[in-house]
Amino acid sequence: MRMLVTGGTGFIGSHVTERLLDVGHEVVALDNYATSRRDTLAQARPRLRVVEGDIGDETATNRLFGEFEPEVVLHCAASYKDPDAWAEDVRTNVQGTVNVVRAAQASRVRRLIYFQTALCYGSRPKDQPVTLATPLQPENSYAITKTAGEQYIALSGLEFLSLRLANMYGPRNLSGPLPTFFSRLAAGKRCFAVNTRRDFVFVDDLVAVAVAAAEGRGRPGYYHVSSGSDYSIKELYDAVAKAMGVREPVEERERGADDAPTILLDPSRTQAEFGWKVTVPLEDGIRRAVEWYRRHGVDQTYTHLKLKD
Repeated sequence: MRMLVTGGTGFIGSHVTERLLDVGHEVVALDNYATSRRDTLAQARPRLRVVEGDIGDETATNRLFGEFEPEVVLHCAASYKDPDAWAEDVRTNVQGTVNVVRAAQASRVRRLIYFQTALCYGSRPKDQPVTLATPLQPENSYAITKTAGEQYIALSGLEFLSLRLANMYGPRNLSGPLPTFFSRLAAGKRCFAVNTRRDFVFVDDLVAVAVAAAEGRGRPGYYHVSSGSDYSIKELYDAVAKAMGVREPVEERERGADDAPTILLDPSRTQAEFGWKVTVPLEDGIRRAVEWYRRHGVDQTYTHLKLKD
């Protein structure tokens, strides 16, 4: 089929794009490179077209949909690199999503796959583990605008699956603690770990769900992509240090006001409808991510959180 991947050269989008190509689909990867590398997907591949563009540009988005006529859209693009960039978050995550939705309606797209953050449930979710019935209460700009985008998709009448994600990690990831730990340890600097716990899923496991959904698996609606288990950030640090062969203790600190103690998602619907479960152990996934960082370096990392000094 013809697949359009927004944010197609980013961390998640590029892995999705490659898997779609591997199984024989035709793909257009759209990206503005705000948080991705230009060497990602730079090598020419059959059935792949990489387009530099911005979903916030309605005219350009409509033109691309009209030219390519995608049958399925996987909407990975998002603004998240600056917690105070409210206007950019709205432009990309809300208006950009509206532009994608309207273009998808006009092009009679069969199905849209959305990638949503678990922060839609807020920093202190009502339930633990979080179920799909847990009330939404996004608290920061990234989560608020991503949730608004999800709600416009639901309003559209398009057939959609929204994948609410635990913390994804792996090669090409430039956000969160893992690349930060790597870059600081590689530079001989000390690290600190906040006292939070997170559910980590290796990107290949997410891609398995996303591609199955794009190919028609799963009923429309909402899903959690999560392992159902959580790890402390210190455990993540220890695994990174081990993969790098570094013996440097980490300083533990209190979390910030907008940082959730834990967000543990219930993946039972995803497991039941896709026959899916996490297959990559944390230590193995971190080793593979560290190998990529060693080859490509980490020039810059991003976070949607307001960090303490």
